[in-house]
Parts: sequence; structure tokens; C-alpha cells
Amino acid sequence: GVTRLLLTRIPFFKEIIVSSFACDSCSWSNTEIQSAGRIQEQGVRYTLAVTSHQDMNREVVKTDCATARIPELDFEIPAFTQKGVLTTIEGIIDRAVAGLEQDQPLRRARDEEVANKIAEFLGKLKQLKEVHSPFTFVIDDPSGNSFVENPHAPQKDDALVVTHYRRTPQQAAMLGLEGEEPEEKPADSTEDLRNEVLQFNTNCPECNAPANTNMKLVQIPHFKEVIIMATNCDSCGHRTNEVKSGGAIEPRGTRITLRITDPSDMTRDVLKSETCSVEIPELEFELGMGALGGKFTTLEGLLKDIRELVERNPFTLGDSSAPGKAEKLQEFVGKLQEVEGKRKVCFIMDDPAGNSYLQNVYAPEEDPELTVERYERTFEQNEDLGLNDMKTEGYESEGASGR
Repeated sequence: GVTRLLLTRIPFFKEIIVSSFACDSCSWSNTEIQSAGRIQEQGVRYTLAVTSHQDMNREVVKTDCATARIPELDFEIPAFTQKGVLTTIEGIIDRAVAGLEQDQPLRRARDEEVANKIAEFLGKLKQLKEVHSPFTFVIDDPSGNSFVENPHAPQKDDALVVTHYRRTPQQAAMLGLEGEEPEEKPADSTEDLRNEVLQFNTNCPECNAPANTNMKLVQIPHFKEVIIMATNCDSCGHRTNEVKSGGAIEPRGTRITLRITDPSDMTRDVLKSETCSVEIPELEFELGMGALGGKFTTLEGLLKDIRELVERNPFTLGDSSAPGKAEKLQEFVGKLQEVEGKRKVCFIMDDPAGNSYLQNVYAPEEDPELTVERYERTFEQNEDLGLNDMKTEGYESEGASGR
């Protein structure tokens, strides 16, 4: 037969390799995908409440190192037992059914009781496709390269919960990362860091050629210190930048509301941290935390990045998109462009960590169009930030008494 390979780049998933095999003798064919990009900094877990046939048609990217589970049936597809696929939830269930049915004749020859139990379980799996009762579908990928479609994009999907987490040492070892430990460097004084641009070697995320990343500690007036990292590739010209907070998590969360009333508001400086969500109520738009990463730009630049994120959604392009979905997104993009011009809306930034910032052009006086609220975080927000299990006071005495 013939195997064809295609290296392509899909937004949200970095680079992937599409492998297609076809046999002219028996007409058998097979298609697989593999991630060609780097492993993400954090793992990802998608939890979907399946309640209708439309949910069964959601497109899913499942890498070979991802685990798929259906808790109601105690059913799990372990990591590295299937190749990476671009399919639907129904397709994953069909593939699992086909794999279990394949060895049924051998099971019946060896142990009739085991074969009957497998047959009973197969009946339950097939009933899931009819969605007679709701069930939960979970994909857990330590590499962070799996994905479950949100058909309501760019709006929030209440049935889908996306959780980013730090890999355990066992998961890192499974991915072959146990030897990648950062080298310890002698601590420099804070003053030296402010006046120096640090540089370290890396690879370009586009062409994988050797490149340099510059890192600088910057003090934002009337706010705090942040770390700006920028990467330029001399081979392909790709440029990227990212911002990290240089301080600790604030005692309280921050909710910043700006009433956009004039085109000059587009020039305000914006620091959006990785934990910050963005909301525009007039457009019924909400961007969850983690999307776009950390950004230090202007309000116009942030809206431009949001527009590009929506326009490059791979599940709304080509003949595979549902009718009307592309038109709805184009209508939303048009409204977003109006915001950059003359449309008056409220722009809301909600950061539970308190590390985001929107420029006050009247500083040090109060800005009549800008409202900054400080609020107490909920238990769920502290859980997402990892603060519920973090103890910074009194742990020394507990450790000593334990010994």
C-alpha cells in the first residue's frame, strides 16, 4: 500500500502530522494524526456532559497519550493504546466497540462467561450513542495537545469544563520529560535584573530552527513588575511575545471594567495575565482564562488578537463546518471591528490572581470610565490557582513535630 504524510498547522493544536494509508489490493484504508509540535507547559482535561445527539457530533482531537473515560460505565481507554485521531465523540465510542468486538470469537472459545460479560458491556456502549440518558465524557491529556469542540464559540459552553493542570512526575516520565530539569543559576540582585536583558537559547515554534528568547523585568507605573519574554526567528521571521507576572498572587481578585466611549480608549495599555478572563456583555462574548496566554499590549492589540483567534478556528472552516456557524462568527467579527471604531461597549477583565492591569490615562487622578473592584476569591477560584493546598505559614513546626 501507500502511506501519505501531511505536515500542517492547526490553531489551538500547534503542528500535526496527518498520516493516511490505502491498500489497492483489499481497499483497506486508515488515517491517523500525530502531534508534531512541542508538549505544552501544562496538561489539559476536558469534561463534557453529553445530553443530546448534537453533543455526540462534537469534533474531538485525541492524541495517543490521552486517556478517554466514561465514568458512568467505569470505561476507560488508556493512554498509548490507540493512535491519535481527529474524530467525533460518537467516532471514539464506535472505535472502542469495534476493538472489543474484534476478539469476541477468541474469548468465546476460551471462556464463555467472560465473552458474555463483554457482550453485555458492548450493549451498554452502543446504547450511549442513542443518548437515552445523560453521561459524562472525559479526555485527560498530560501533553496538553487534545481538544474538544465548543459549538457555541466564541461564547462560553456551560456543558464543557476545561481544566489545565501541572503534570505529575509519573506523567512527565510517561512523556519522556523526566530528565528535563531547569539548570540552577546563581541568583542576581533585583537591580541587575531590571537593567539587564537576559537571553537563552530555544527553538522557533514555527520552523523549529534555533532561536534566542530575550527576557526583561519591567516596572509598570502605578502597578507592579512584570517579566516580558520575546522570541525572534531569523530563519522564518516568526515573532512572538509573552508576559508573566513578576510578583505573587494578590490577596484578593481584581475585576476591571472600562466603558469604551472614544476611539482614543483603544490606545490604553493592557496587561492580561494567563489567569485573566475577558468579557464584553454587549456582544455576549467571554474569553476564558488561559486563552491567548499572557499579553502586554494595547486595548486595540488585544481585540485584534481575539478577532484572529475567532477567525482561525479550524472547526468553522471548509465544508466540514455546520451550516450557519461561519455566518454567525463573521457577524461577531464585524461587531468586534465596530468596537475598535465607534461602538460603545463595556470591556471587563476578571483576574482572580489580581495580576492584570488596564491603564488609567488620568493617573494619579481617578478615571471616570474605569472601575477597579477588589473581591474575595471563591473556593473554586482558589482551587484553580492551587491556593487551597498551599501553606506558607507554620509548615516548619508541623514538619518538625511529624519527625
